[in-house]
Amino acid sequence: MELLFLGTSSGTPSKSRNVSGLALRTGGGGHWALIDCGEGTQHRILHTPLSLIGLRAVFITHLHGDHVYGLPGLLESAGMLNRTEPLYLVGPPGLKRLLDAIIGAADDGLPYPLVMIDVENVHNHAPLAAFHVESCPLSHRVPSYAYSFTEREVERKLDKEKLLAAGVPSGPVWGRIQAGEDVALEDGRTLAARDFLLTPRAHRKIIVGGDNDMPSLIAPLAEGAQVLVHEATYTEAVLRKVGPEPQHSSAAMTAAFAQEAGIPNLVLTHFSPRYQGREGPLSMAALEEEARTHYHGRLFLAEDFARYELGRNGELEPAGDARASRAAPPQAAGTGTA
Repeated sequence: MELLFLGTSSGTPSKSRNVSGLALRTGGGGHWALIDCGEGTQHRILHTPLSLIGLRAVFITHLHGDHVYGLPGLLESAGMLNRTEPLYLVGPPGLKRLLDAIIGAADDGLPYPLVMIDVENVHNHAPLAAFHVESCPLSHRVPSYAYSFTEREVERKLDKEKLLAAGVPSGPVWGRIQAGEDVALEDGRTLAARDFLLTPRAHRKIIVGGDNDMPSLIAPLAEGAQVLVHEATYTEAVLRKVGPEPQHSSAAMTAAFAQEAGIPNLVLTHFSPRYQGREGPLSMAALEEEARTHYHGRLFLAEDFARYELGRNGELEPAGDARASRAAPPQAAGTGTA
């Protein structure tokens, strides 16, 4: 499983950060999903290996512009690239009305079907073949949601020593057992596949939250999750000055929840553009220091174009810059273990 950040700023873009957009690689064949689509997201995609033809689903957390205003243009561009495959579109109430108004006003349809799914009913659908998707409501000025993505299938490994001890040499029988098939042998024995398969690893699970001033609301999705991607718009000091009205989380709030929930990997994103550089109270270092005070797992502060891979062992690792083939990757801030 791979995460590729296309935008990590809140509200407005900065010179180094676009507004919200996150790609989730969903498996082979170039397939991927997009979580949120702020203005300029499709331009960010042009600087990555991602293709709008391989896009399988878009998940919108809420209808604020920095999370959705890039979607109409992205949908139009996909059509101009001769996309014909259906595209799943998951989001809160009002998303279809927004798209109908914009695309309809242009008197221009799409050459491929959009399959609309209500965010609160996504668990009953399969917008991504490789993942089971769930959602939960958050606390923000408009309806906002978190999504969890749990891989459906986990590979099973053969207990080779047990098979050899049972007198079953390596061969076609092993392949049939690994596929979950019970096998009748020529000597009259029947081998039950479950008896010769090792205990599977845990299903990998990633949670991506929308804007939210109560991280604890994500608790219903937290069981078994290895990664939480969540906003850290402010430090606590700035949050107190700004006041509660914007309904955003501080780095401390998000980190404290991730620690309490036992989530081993935390990726902070959606940073206020006021945080620049690596020194001082309005720096990325201040956000990182505050988060590390409350969280003792693997902590990352996302940068635009940063890639992370969630291994089968449940550890999230930086995988470099998505533009690596085009330019040398910049020095990432806060990418490392606690």
